[in-house]
Amino acid sequence: MAANVEMRPDIPVEAAGGKTSSLGRDTLRNILRQRSAIAGIFILGILLFVAIFADAVASYPPKQSMLDAGEVGVRRGQPPCVHLLGCPDDQPQHLMGLDSNLRDEFSRVIHGSRISLMIGFVTVGFAILIGTVLGAVAGFLGGWADNLIMRLLDVVLAFPALILAIAIVTVLGSGLYQAMLAIGIVSIPIYARVMRAAVLSVREADFVTASRAMGESSIGILTRRILPNALTPLIVAGTLGIGGAIVEVAALSFLGLGAQQPEAEWGSMIGFDYNLFFSAPHLIFFPGFAITLTVLGFNLVGDGVRDALDPRLNR
Repeated sequence: MAANVEMRPDIPVEAAGGKTSSLGRDTLRNILRQRSAIAGIFILGILLFVAIFADAVASYPPKQSMLDAGEVGVRRGQPPCVHLLGCPDDQPQHLMGLDSNLRDEFSRVIHGSRISLMIGFVTVGFAILIGTVLGAVAGFLGGWADNLIMRLLDVVLAFPALILAIAIVTVLGSGLYQAMLAIGIVSIPIYARVMRAAVLSVREADFVTASRAMGESSIGILTRRILPNALTPLIVAGTLGIGGAIVEVAALSFLGLGAQQPEAEWGSMIGFDYNLFFSAPHLIFFPGFAITLTVLGFNLVGDGVRDALDPRLNR
């Protein structure tokens, strides 16, 4: 019975007897009951491990040419060489081959995991921070403030996200951080709308009315009563949005507007070697597969979190 009370969005944390740790345990337990979430956590766990220990996992520095490493006889777009799969022992082992600049593709894909995780969390974190403030203010104040904020955000939503991001990067200049900022800006309306809808559903709840009757300030009601009980849909949207942010920044990098060579970023790697698609398809496959696997992991976790936080699915 207590679990049902804690999961209701219209009851504040204090109404559950202050058992915030119990709420966290119940939520984690519900997440771990979702098979999709377990699969996503497993994928992201491997990705996080690889990102943290990239220097130890990678065979070479990501920007080092094999000519500088003293190897001879290497060629542009050289296919993978794995000794266990029959590659001659007298040849240096390159698990994913070499790119068009004679750099080890495996090492670049491994180090690219660091950049992709940073892209996802920083970009979505920025969008959620700004979107939360705008959506909460619009939903709580209502009236002209709501109309002004939401109409401005509607203008942003009127443009295709990638086209608007390209325009922003064109103004700011090409680069990874400019691309992240552009994707963060075009994502703000999504999270603002989610937060506004959540605030509108919570602000008329009985515990909010009671807080007003007790003389609590508007800022206190918004920050202490409404926001903590309106974060659930935002958490779900943010978890699902990380994968999308990674893909969108990779798309900008593919177009030459995001990460620049010799940075080991998956979208940039595909864009740099896409002209070798038929002669060296492994240069496209491996970074593309890394993007797909990462996005799949975040989407699986996002689906699991959504199901775990939905009280209708946990009765």
